[in-house]
Amino acid sequence: MVRVTNDLVRDMCPQRDEKGHKGTFGTVLVTAGSGTMSGALCLCTGAALRSGAGLVRTFTRRGALLATRINLPCALLSAFEEDRSLNIKEGRKLLLKAASAAIGPGIDTEDKRYADILELYIREAKNLVIDAGAITILSKNREFYFPLLKEREVPVVLTPHIGEFKRLSGKETDLEAEALKMAEEINAVIVLKSSTTFIASPDGESYIVDNENSGMAKGGSGDVLTGLTAGLLAQGMSPINAAISAVRIHSNCGILAREKYGERAMLPSDLPEFLPESYKMAGWK
Repeated sequence: MVRVTNDLVRDMCPQRDEKGHKGTFGTVLVTAGSGTMSGALCLCTGAALRSGAGLVRTFTRRGALLATRINLPCALLSAFEEDRSLNIKEGRKLLLKAASAAIGPGIDTEDKRYADILELYIREAKNLVIDAGAITILSKNREFYFPLLKEREVPVVLTPHIGEFKRLSGKETDLEAEALKMAEEINAVIVLKSSTTFIASPDGESYIVDNENSGMAKGGSGDVLTGLTAGLLAQGMSPINAAISAVRIHSNCGILAREKYGERAMLPSDLPEFLPESYKMAGWK
């Protein structure tokens, strides 16, 4: 098991072409949020915008978009159609322009349109991060989704917390060993989030980020990680390097937020504020 430090991720930094344009640095497609959890879309999209990606587009229920429209003017917005077949058609069109996609934070798992889009993303997204509600959908129909994940040319990044992984794996103990086993079986990078975060690679390698910080134990912290990971994937990083780097940089943000606000008062919405300094801590420009 490899301990993830700033020195480890220093050389993983995606390069910035000084003559590049917004197309050079990739487009992220984010499907997150719902009418009652619109903040999840803001957190995920905001982190993707701060990742260095050229464009970030949301694609979700219309009722989830208002907070993002107000708070994140740099994001592009697309809304679901009521007709599920039209929704798939639009999602496929958006994927053609996306270097990566993220799905899950704050979604309504009872809305069948999200399950449709999850299947579409697994089948057709170049790079993909699956989190939160989308992991719940996977857990309820593993026999259908796991073979699709295994068939992908590029591994997905799954980012479950402990409870989500228990549901996904059906196991209650030895979760790190189970994560390694599952990573190999379904061709996925698994980011097992807890007070220390364990990362399992499909090739059997494992990594750990062990900066415990109770201030991160608040709803929404993982949404930021999802957006950041998707943004790094859009810039050409491999799934394992994007996951390792995102977890380390996300942890750096937590350290800096704790220093400014304290563990009790810091919020997940504070984390993107510290991304610029966090990149510097990791030796990234």
